Amino acid sequence: MNGVKPALIALDWGTSSLRGFLMDAAGRVLEQRGSRQGITNLPEPGPAGFEAAFEALCGAWLEQWQELPVVAGGMVGSAQGWREAPYAPCPADARRLAAAAVEVVTRRGVRVLIAPGVLSRPPGAAPDVMRGEEIQIAGALILHPELSVRSLFLMPGTHSKWVEVREGCIIGFRTYMTGELFAVLSRHSLLGRLMTDPAAAPDQAEAGFARGVAMAQEARAGDLAHRIFAARTLGLTGEVPGSALQDFLSGLLIGQEVISALDGAADGARLALIGEEGLCRRYAGVLQALGHAAFLQLGNTAPPGLFHFAVEAGLLAPPQEFPR
Repeated sequence: MNGVKPALIALDWGTSSLRGFLMDAAGRVLEQRGSRQGITNLPEPGPAGFEAAFEALCGAWLEQWQELPVVAGGMVGSAQGWREAPYAPCPADARRLAAAAVEVVTRRGVRVLIAPGVLSRPPGAAPDVMRGEEIQIAGALILHPELSVRSLFLMPGTHSKWVEVREGCIIGFRTYMTGELFAVLSRHSLLGRLMTDPAAAPDQAEAGFARGVAMAQEARAGDLAHRIFAARTLGLTGEVPGSALQDFLSGLLIGQEVISALDGAADGARLALIGEEGLCRRYAGVLQALGHAAFLQLGNTAPPGLFHFAVEAGLLAPPQEFPR
């Protein structure tokens, strides 16, 4: 670390993984570690399991720097987490998240500040929730301040989020269960019986994805339950080979999601993607097919988001400038 003194331990603690970041006072990551001990894969149940996973990942850091503040975001603050951090209502930014944070104290006396999730209650619609994505957005706004004015964040995943930001605050969002729906339909339904490995014919798989996106563009509102049956009939008739059926279904579902989300989006919002590179590439292809070529694709924004959360919580002094 070339003599740079650490100032913070930041934890991105999800369902299936745990990542720890040792950061300096300017928000730079000095060292990072990861494990598979997400909240559903702890060494033992209950608070003791969380503490054991935390010690296994960060114990060496804590032995060397006993007084470092620790912050955590993600599912660690859920009802199944180390301690529940109730959802903060929209509008929400890092300052409001810090005000609603909860704390746990470990047996060695380390205080861990846990960020809450965010709750959206749009008028006349069902509530929506996120936990973890709000930290990523806080980091994205630090790295790209131009997105603070008016932007729309697309965060692909098992449960994709489309998040509207205005004047630095999350003002609302919509969740799409596209990833989970694809997994259920392709693995546990009639549709999966004709599907074969897409890796055997990547060109066919790519063509299948494009055909699925095209079908999504042709669909009428409320038509999805009918359209997805094409993932079987196109295979039965030989119009789409088995190696392309998974990608056809993926293109259809992602296409429907993007069309729906953009239909309700505010005009003039800057579009940004945050997520796993391969999945973001798929969504970017759909956006381009729909005529949306101008968007920003970001990498891992959780570390700067956790750092900003720590600053707003008063654990650290604001740096003169965040690293970009």
